[in-house]
Amino acid sequence: MQRLLDVLPEPLHGRASALPTAELLELVLDLGRVPQARVGAQTIDLDSEPVSRELLDSVLARVGRFSDDNRAGIEGTLHRIAALRNRSGRVIGLTLRVGRAVYGTIDSLRDLIEDGRGVLLLGRPGVGKTTRLREMARVLADDCGRRVVVVDTSNEIGGDGDVPHPGIGSARRMQVPHPEAQHAVMIEAVENHMPEVIIVDEIGTAAEAAAARTIAERGVQLIATAHGTTLANLVANPTLADLVGGVQTVTLGDDEARARGTQKTVSERRSPPTFESVVEIVDRERLRVHGDTARAVDSLLRGRPPQGEPRGQPEPAAEGEAGQQAARPEPDPAPVGSGAVPPTGGRRLRLFAYAISADSLDRVIRQLRLPARVVDRAERADLVIALRGRNADPRLERLMAGRDIPVHVVKRNSTAQLRRLLQDLFNVVPGQREAVAEDAVREAEDGVRRARDEGVAVELTPRPAALRQLQHRIAMRHRLLAESAGSEPERRLVIQPPA
Repeated sequence: MQRLLDVLPEPLHGRASALPTAELLELVLDLGRVPQARVGAQTIDLDSEPVSRELLDSVLARVGRFSDDNRAGIEGTLHRIAALRNRSGRVIGLTLRVGRAVYGTIDSLRDLIEDGRGVLLLGRPGVGKTTRLREMARVLADDCGRRVVVVDTSNEIGGDGDVPHPGIGSARRMQVPHPEAQHAVMIEAVENHMPEVIIVDEIGTAAEAAAARTIAERGVQLIATAHGTTLANLVANPTLADLVGGVQTVTLGDDEARARGTQKTVSERRSPPTFESVVEIVDRERLRVHGDTARAVDSLLRGRPPQGEPRGQPEPAAEGEAGQQAARPEPDPAPVGSGAVPPTGGRRLRLFAYAISADSLDRVIRQLRLPARVVDRAERADLVIALRGRNADPRLERLMAGRDIPVHVVKRNSTAQLRRLLQDLFNVVPGQREAVAEDAVREAEDGVRRARDEGVAVELTPRPAALRQLQHRIAMRHRLLAESAGSEPERRLVIQPPA
């Protein structure tokens, strides 16, 4: 942060440094207007005097060269400086955007990306699309061991300079010399570097949409953002609709039209979507996931807008529904990642692996140093972990007959999936000390008891996002609503009493 603030002359440097930097989004310097800082949802004037030409020139002298898209960066950081120019090309305004590598922002999306699906992120500017792309690159490269190439047009994902920012982990980065060349670099990445995953920010042209389809058809996982806030926006965009299958007008026969209950001329999806899943980023805490893009688009074209699956923090209650049970999050019907293990009287938890690798399960247990071990028979187990596609097998049902043993499932037989499930079961928070996580768990469980017994809202201690998410899962497990309140670093969880 200090390296960004250092491009400001005094007294702006001192005033900007006094701001709550954890919430600082950007600084705006427009010629003839007072300089401003955008902090969270607030806009703060940094001076009563308007920005002068001398001040702008002073900042420009410290920034360096702007690329063809009027953006510059600071080497080794994720900050971005964008210029406004007049008709003769002279800079008349600057936006100094804060860039951050935020870990844990894709915990609710890991199942999508680890399964190898193509994922398209949508959302308004500033909602965190690029931040999530950066974290996806790191997770897929470092945690999943895949060959990841980031196509970085404005150096927003991997930062400025020749050496990528550590925020993308061991993913490789291809810089794009001109914005118009992004589609060509996307194809070059596939043809020259044998990636398993390609990550792209801001698909916005027909050429880039065509390149995306080519990449997907070659069997490479593609993760990208696009201009638009919802799936419906994208379907209505003639340039980018191909990303989700495109739209065509067809004429039905009389019998077919009667069977469907529609007019004879209808809109239908033209082809398979480039991206199997679409994620709408509502805000930094909430997402809506369309796990099957084809089905969602078909529903939309038939006049039934898909709702999507809410993830992250709960959706706010609709007007008139506050406090009603219907507005509260429902528990997951499948016992995936409930965040609870059965009591064992202090001994190690015994796990039985069904249709998954027992060796992989044992390796993850040892890596995470969990109080658990793998057993070779279901009747000796406290808990069963099975492959989702096999959890209804008659053999498993026979093994479980007469035994009250919880069954947790993973979608794929991979160490990444097993690690995520076990971290959730044992309340492991990556990057946090065990004692800190245990303290957060105890506080959340105590808060749940108080909310239920006393019928009051219980405000927990401010904690980092990863620990708040852990506490939120505990509240969800007890079917209680939990909402974040306050701003960083004082952001905390409030557990609501039962309706």
